Amino acid sequence: MNYEEILSLPIDKASFCVLDVETTGLSPQYNNIIEVGIVRVKNLKIVEKYHSLINPGREIPAFITGFTGISNDDVYDAPFFDDIADDVIEFIGNDVVTGHNLPFDNSFLKREFKYCGREELKNPNLCTLRVAKRIFPLLKSKSLGAVSSFLKIKNSSYHRALGDAETTAKILIKMAKHVKKNLGFETLSELINIQYAAASRIDGANLKSKILSEFDSLPDAPGVYYFLNSKGKIIYIGKAKSLRERVHSYFSQTAPRKAKKIVKSASKLKIELTNSELTALLKEAESIKTKNPRLNTQLKRYGNKYFLRVNTTHKFPDLEISNHFDFDGNDYFGLFGTKKKALSMFEMINKTFAIRECTDKDFAKNKRCFLADIDRCLAPCENKDTEKYLGELEKVYEFMYGKNQFALNRMINKMKDYSTKQKFENAQEVKEIIDLILSQTHKTSLLAEPVNRANVLFEINETFTRDYVLLLSGKIYVKKQSMKEKDFFEEAIDDYFAQTIHTDMLPNEEDLEKMKITLNWLIKNRNKVRCFYLREFKNKEELYRKLTSQSTRYNLPEVTVFDLKTLASQQ
Repeated sequence: MNYEEILSLPIDKASFCVLDVETTGLSPQYNNIIEVGIVRVKNLKIVEKYHSLINPGREIPAFITGFTGISNDDVYDAPFFDDIADDVIEFIGNDVVTGHNLPFDNSFLKREFKYCGREELKNPNLCTLRVAKRIFPLLKSKSLGAVSSFLKIKNSSYHRALGDAETTAKILIKMAKHVKKNLGFETLSELINIQYAAASRIDGANLKSKILSEFDSLPDAPGVYYFLNSKGKIIYIGKAKSLRERVHSYFSQTAPRKAKKIVKSASKLKIELTNSELTALLKEAESIKTKNPRLNTQLKRYGNKYFLRVNTTHKFPDLEISNHFDFDGNDYFGLFGTKKKALSMFEMINKTFAIRECTDKDFAKNKRCFLADIDRCLAPCENKDTEKYLGELEKVYEFMYGKNQFALNRMINKMKDYSTKQKFENAQEVKEIIDLILSQTHKTSLLAEPVNRANVLFEINETFTRDYVLLLSGKIYVKKQSMKEKDFFEEAIDDYFAQTIHTDMLPNEEDLEKMKITLNWLIKNRNKVRCFYLREFKNKEELYRKLTSQSTRYNLPEVTVFDLKTLASQQ
């Protein structure tokens, strides 16, 4: 079957080979493949798999071993790529070569084939990352993890070739069904061509050029947008990191069904600029609860919130998950949006650090437990060694502050020890903990102290004017830029330095929601943030001298309104 005949096949009759490779590094010029996994998809079903470890002929860097779990011992007796090249070529045959971020995998395969005297593959290519950008334009991240989570696909073997290839295959199947149902695609060529289409291609039949020219005037800046019906009532509220891109996406040919429904029901679009994506998030969450728009389904209620509480009121503190925040003498870390996330961190800490997990009742019996016997606990119930226990607890605090190198080194050494003793099941369990620690590298707290003790001013430098957000006694205060808006930012700082005591100190549901939004955003955007701990300053004047002076505001009005019906009627 020639190239043209393959492309003319119906999508559900085509055959795909979905592949993934693990490598010794990111550059194909200087690195090699250490594992390949291929999954064949035919008739939109997984029908066959191929997998092999590969000896790269060089040492595998320690960080790659920590990332993938593949060690030098694992590939010592594995074949070289030259030994399996013909098997790979035969397995793939004339299938469509598919992958998530396929150019990365192809660059390594091209190099390996060249070095062993084989021709590079000439098959049709399909990159699910590129397709995701076209058919899921509102999905914030298009990474393998983000897309699989969005499509409710589980991957139990991240950063292993066959596990990632299987996940990508399942993504491909769902994508193929999506474009057939929602975009009317029939042939393989339509599916392949969409990955090269403009990400914000506009459907001219639904939107006149006048509207496009109006929307082009929108800034590439964060803000909040409101769709209003013919009676002027807000029917939908959203936020955007780039108002221009987000608004355009509502009118693209591949816009989701819900976006098309919103546009069809709307008569006007109002946009408000903000200084950062964070203040857009906070404004969106607050506005949805106060305006209660008909087409918004999320953020109408305050979500669940969980903390990790260190019970410092006990001589030998333990750790527990709590959905309650208080100034009760204990330390609180978080905040976590779901119990699953809190539980993941809780288990990671318990399996990495030797702090007690027993109840106070069991602790009072002064008897060693099983965890002490396997070096998972320092047994303070028996030895009463306060200094040693608090030293271990200090390592837990450092880990919660984002300093994970000690934990990583400890677990890597433990994994090596188990492997040396041929306790491979134990080594695999430790490897899973290492994966979790690595996955938390950019997700750990930005704060250098527990939430209950954190009184911090954050300076956010993202766009044209800086934002200032204050975390004080569990409450969030945002410095408003408009004179029309009342804020309590200055009063809160004055009260702190005046040591004013308030009777309503405990944060309410709204405060905790703002805290969750703020801390989660700050963690993901830490390179845009400067932290100023109030305890390090004698007064407000000294604090303000440290802050960067604000830059000039963007010259677009804070609020802009578009009349969609009028624009659509104009040629």
